[in-house]
Amino acid sequence: MAVDQLMMEQVNDRPILRVYHWVEPTVTFGYFLPLSEATDAFPDDELTYVRRWTGGGVVDHRIDLTYTLAVPRSHELASARGAESYRVIHQAVANVMNALGESVRLTVVDEGDGGAACFTNPVAYDLTNMSGEKVAGAGQRRSRYGLLHQGSVITKITAEAFTQQLVSELCPGTPHDWDPGADMLEASLELAQARYATESWLKKLG
Repeated sequence: MAVDQLMMEQVNDRPILRVYHWVEPTVTFGYFLPLSEATDAFPDDELTYVRRWTGGGVVDHRIDLTYTLAVPRSHELASARGAESYRVIHQAVANVMNALGESVRLTVVDEGDGGAACFTNPVAYDLTNMSGEKVAGAGQRRSRYGLLHQGSVITKITAEAFTQQLVSELCPGTPHDWDPGADMLEASLELAQARYATESWLKKLG
């Protein structure tokens, strides 16, 4: 979460895509939710709970592929309405998954149960499989830097294949590799300790 925040704050003229897995069993929950919604949805003493900088529901990262897209303020996607930017990005993810052999569709209305657990509650422009099960959702945040989109996908597609295909969908032409560098990684560790790992951040009410 700290890397994602710094990635957003340091984005320049090009969007940055980061795709990753988690090194320990983790559940994240949206900025405006109380911690209790995460622990009630996934009660497990072995889990680490982390509040995101973006909105959205409760996400179990033991089962997903996680990606983050930082879009600079100058980009048209950053100035689009929330539902529209969500739709555009998720349509690209749907195109990727369908191209790589996993049949999914873009929902057009809320189809979930209204619960906090993200993958039981598909809302408009989430992705579901052909059985109606949610397979992709996200949270967003807009700031003076631009748009931060934190997404989660349940897939068997490798991170490498997903990344390559999604870059092609979102950024036709010649993409640039992004390297956070040692300074940013050090800064992210400091930010994690100062914000994301603190009790005050974890238990705050939105």
